[in-house]
Amino acid sequence: MSKNSQLQPLISKNKYQNLCLKIKLRSLSALLVGVVLLNTSMAADIELPVLGDASSSIVSKSQEHKLGKAWLQAFRSRVQQYDDPLLQSYLENLVFDLSTYSELDDTRLTIVVVNNPTINAFAVPGGIIGFHTGIFNYAENEDQLASIIAHEFAHLSQRHHARSIEARRNSSHLSLAGFLASLVISSTVGGDAGLAVLSATRALTVDQQLRYSRSNEQEADRLGIKTLIRANRDPNATADMLNKMLALTRFNSSRVPEFLLTHPVTERRVADTKARAFNIQQRHYKDHQEFYIIKARMQLLLQNNANDSVKHFSRQLETNSQYTVAAKYGLALAHLKQNNSKEAKRIINQLLADAPNYLPFIYADIEIDIASQQYQQALTKIERQLAFNQNNYPLQRLQAEALWRIHNYEKASQVLTALSRSRPEDPSIWYHLAEVRGLAGNISGVHEARAEYFILVGALDRARKQLGFALKLVAADFKRRSIIEERLLNIEAMQKSLEAL
Repeated sequence: MSKNSQLQPLISKNKYQNLCLKIKLRSLSALLVGVVLLNTSMAADIELPVLGDASSSIVSKSQEHKLGKAWLQAFRSRVQQYDDPLLQSYLENLVFDLSTYSELDDTRLTIVVVNNPTINAFAVPGGIIGFHTGIFNYAENEDQLASIIAHEFAHLSQRHHARSIEARRNSSHLSLAGFLASLVISSTVGGDAGLAVLSATRALTVDQQLRYSRSNEQEADRLGIKTLIRANRDPNATADMLNKMLALTRFNSSRVPEFLLTHPVTERRVADTKARAFNIQQRHYKDHQEFYIIKARMQLLLQNNANDSVKHFSRQLETNSQYTVAAKYGLALAHLKQNNSKEAKRIINQLLADAPNYLPFIYADIEIDIASQQYQQALTKIERQLAFNQNNYPLQRLQAEALWRIHNYEKASQVLTALSRSRPEDPSIWYHLAEVRGLAGNISGVHEARAEYFILVGALDRARKQLGFALKLVAADFKRRSIIEERLLNIEAMQKSLEAL
């Protein structure tokens, strides 16, 4: 078989969501399957490990971590992650910074972002922290966003999932599977479908699994506030955010936010968090400018019409001087979205004049250059910045994109290969690396990158097949053959580990 006949286009992510994962959800009842299939065309073929068994009263931390990886593979097979390096970097920095002030003793964390306008954040045993982009429409400042993260940290650190297994041993597998199904539905179809799946699951488990108990919520609120205090953040942000979410249920009780389905908010809970914050000495807390920049970026994403975005940020500039910088930034990106690169560049130049070293402005300036096909100019700016910050993930992604656009596929492949070593758990890097290696003529490298992508989304059979193709192409290269053979053994071990959970 020729190289060209072996190399086929990588399956698109949208199509792949309905094809790749073959692990079957054994314990989900016919009722839940019916609800899932009623609301989407996906098959209910996700299998999760069982937390605990007849011989153990609680799942181990090691099992939790393995469970988290298996859950993430299943989730990624169904939901396309939102790929914005600047947003990803911002959330990673915020989450990992907060984790140092939390009760977590295992800070192996993975951040998942889904492009969805609903307010939702979730944590899964094993250190998976998820966000819907819509959360930026509701959080008014970074401390409010941090309050949700700190609360999720508390659920993880106190192992509320694992601690409740003994009381519901026979329903834990069903409930976790239902939790996955509800998050998949709410992340792809919308809140009503997610609500239907979650409601069915809760009915089947007698409302014991998905809803955290009142004591769990109180403990998470208390520890979350402590985390905020240790991080020098406003403890009042917890009550502020809860009050905002409670208001959503008052104004539109038929569309309860997904976050509130698993974290029910009551007036008493809001009052308790206010009382805890009131008992703490009040002080001035830093306002985090980068939050408003990222919020503007996400508002632009969530608005479909570029003209509406221009009007939105123009109104902000006219009526709200407190966030002028963020509004200007958003307006520049809105003009770029409108294909008005000249006006976008003019506004960004104004912002750079006041803050020449601020990464989001530099990043936007380079985005405008790339959109204007000024690729060499973009690369010059990127190289200048990387001289001072050589491991900057957002800039490296822009560098790979600019190199790709000028058809320097070999160099783009080198940049993405380096990123794959520093961020081996990022499926978007492997996805792009497979594409650019193909353009560079590195066929065996294409198959290896595809294999890593398929591993991260749980398609181990497909990963094994890709490595088989690569192995034939490097048969005469002892070193590379040995590396691929070792990776095939790793996949076999992964499969056995999943079966043993």
